[in-house]
Amino acid sequence: MTTYAILGSGAIGAAVAGQFARKGIEVLLANSRGPETLADLAHDLGTSVVPASVRDALAADIVILAVPYDAVGDAVHGAPDWNGRIVVDATNAIDFPAFTPRDLADRPSTHIVAEAVPGARVVKAFNTLPAAVLAKNPQDNGRRVLFVSGDDDGANTEVAGLIERLGYAAIPLGPIAEGGRLQQFGGALMVHSLIKQG
Repeated sequence: MTTYAILGSGAIGAAVAGQFARKGIEVLLANSRGPETLADLAHDLGTSVVPASVRDALAADIVILAVPYDAVGDAVHGAPDWNGRIVVDATNAIDFPAFTPRDLADRPSTHIVAEAVPGARVVKAFNTLPAAVLAKNPQDNGRRVLFVSGDDDGANTEVAGLIERLGYAAIPLGPIAEGGRLQQFGGALMVHSLIKQG
């Protein structure tokens, strides 16, 4: 059975965890402050959300990174060998306080994230919707759209399948160099809240 984890318990992490809880899919939830700090959130979300240590979360089959972009390196430090496990990049490379896209010298932000998780199959997803929208029932008057891009077709298919299980409509965008650019912060598909009918 595939195991899932969310690293990061802020607005995005909590929103995604809530969707796992809505569907009764068990997910480990971890943050840098320790599992005891997640007890109240897990209680509110339901028994499918299991507070965990970062170490345990990083051992899951599919790990969703819902930490700030600049925190990725520290967050995944000490992870066991990735060996083809899937990392979902839900981060956005933003310059604060200007709230503008980070200058990455024309590199897709997910390629930079991938360097922190060597050996993982990295997929960009869950990053285009504001947390408040991501937390809503995705099946209200249709299915809310989430985009998927990655350089491994099998990983893209697995993440798209998870997105569909959570009640969203997954739209594959192809490789990170193409689709990832469209959905990263500043890209053409960022913060478009689309509904798929039918």
